[in-house]
Formats: sequence, structure tokens, C-alpha cells
Amino acid sequence: MHDREDAGSENEPFDPDDVLWVRGVDYLAGWRDATDAGSALMVALAAAGVDTTGLTWQASTAADGAGSLRVALPAAAARDVAALVRAVARLGRTG
Repeated sequence: MHDREDAGSENEPFDPDDVLWVRGVDYLAGWRDATDAGSALMVALAAAGVDTTGLTWQASTAADGAGSLRVALPAAAARDVAALVRAVARLGRTG
């Protein structure tokens, strides 16, 4: 379910020497949350008509175990997302 080879993700090989581990922090839960969020974002953007070609994301965790998601998208996709956000904001003011 949380395969490091999920479509749309660009997870690099894990190197435990690159991170500082704090005893008792559930980093895996944060990473899973970020992975789920990345998948949900891709599905939602595609459903909204955003061309997700070239859009990439990488799940990770913060020092406190919270999930974190890094997203990179082409400029055209960024403009599409901005237009969607503006449209939703207008609906919120009129609805």
C-alpha cells in the first residue's frame, strides 16, 4: 500500500545516516500520512482536470514525526492549481 515506488513519488533510497532519530517518535506513521496525502493530491488534481504530467512528490517526516510532502510541478500545472484555488475562493464568497 505504501510502496516506495508509488506512481508520482520520487523517493530516494533510504539512508539512516541522513536522519536524526528520536526515541519514541513514530516516523513511519508520519511518512504514511504524507504518502497518503500525496496520492490523494494527485487523484484530486487529475479529477479537477489538472495535467499531472511532470508533477512529482516526495513524502518524508519532520523531526517530530509529522508527515511532510514536497511537491514539484510544472509552471502550467501551477497556473491550473492557482485558477482552481481562485475559483473555490469565489464560490466561498458567493455561496
